[in-house]
Amino acid sequence: MAEQAYKILVVGPSWVGDMVMAQSLFITLKQQHPDCLIDVLAPAWSLPLLERMPEVHKGLTMPLGHGQFDLRGRIRIGRELQNQHYDQAIVLPNSWKSAVIPFFAHIPKRTGFLGELRRGLLNDVRTLDKTVLTMTVQRFVALGLPKEAPQPPTYPVPKLAITIEQQLSVCKKFEITGADLIEIPHPSALLEGSAELRPVVSKILALCPGAEYGPAKRWPSEHYAAVARQMEEQGWQVWLFGSDKDKAVAEQINDLSGGICRNFAGITSLADAVDLLSLADAVVSNDSGLMHVAAALDKKLIAVYGSSDPGFTPPLHPEAKILDLNLDCSPCFKRECPLGHTRCLTEIRPEQVMAALEA
Repeated sequence: MAEQAYKILVVGPSWVGDMVMAQSLFITLKQQHPDCLIDVLAPAWSLPLLERMPEVHKGLTMPLGHGQFDLRGRIRIGRELQNQHYDQAIVLPNSWKSAVIPFFAHIPKRTGFLGELRRGLLNDVRTLDKTVLTMTVQRFVALGLPKEAPQPPTYPVPKLAITIEQQLSVCKKFEITGADLIEIPHPSALLEGSAELRPVVSKILALCPGAEYGPAKRWPSEHYAAVARQMEEQGWQVWLFGSDKDKAVAEQINDLSGGICRNFAGITSLADAVDLLSLADAVVSNDSGLMHVAAALDKKLIAVYGSSDPGFTPPLHPEAKILDLNLDCSPCFKRECPLGHTRCLTEIRPEQVMAALEA
């Protein structure tokens, strides 16, 4: 009888960027257990993202919303998962409630960092030393390694896998045709997922001006517009991306740039946005989930940082260019600038971004 594969349930994070960084953990687990099956319990919005991670066997919808306690619901979900016979659970959030489901699923090894008095729920408890594990991705990866592994761990970079079929489908959905961009590579390029659609006439710059956390992470609209105008003058197409919450700022950028942008903000699902971003040649982004997506798509990336710390959650790509003024008042990690000037962002000039794009 064939030996059953080692089955792992990962309780995933609730933010796009964190879910992208979690792929580094999934890759690490595959390195540790090449034949393991990795299921990820995560919000429904993240399932298309997980589908583009080859290491993930299955994404499981977490029906309870972020911040929703519902102890009875968590116990019920855990009991429903008992028949999956997982060998290990890895709990990425540090909350007490996030460890309830693996406990009631009777998963024999339950790994996570000590926090919120959850020692009884976890039995492979790790102590988080934030002075050693200074990056989010290091903390995720450390949970996939033995306790005695050297710290901080080295981490593989996320790499989302997009197929030609997914690119064709999203082009058809948004009526991107003909000279706009489509060119299908020679069949010999269809090896190891390396093929992709490329522009025929012009290159594509993707602008990601949103930031879920707040305005202290948003580079000014007029700066984005200035970059859009200059790149359009050089023959580039400019596409705007963002969630429904980013529609207003995207429309403002398009207005300031003279209506030259293709605005996808608020009209795409996360899957659509990922597949469209895979067509871009370069990306300019705030510190946001789409920044991490662009890095995992191996794009030329210019990441603009304001109130957040590029040392804690940097784009995980060795060639990403980070623009950060490193002012005395930053990073403050505030949603809005407590000093009222947001100099950490306004003083990063469009010329600096243009220089980085042209480098």
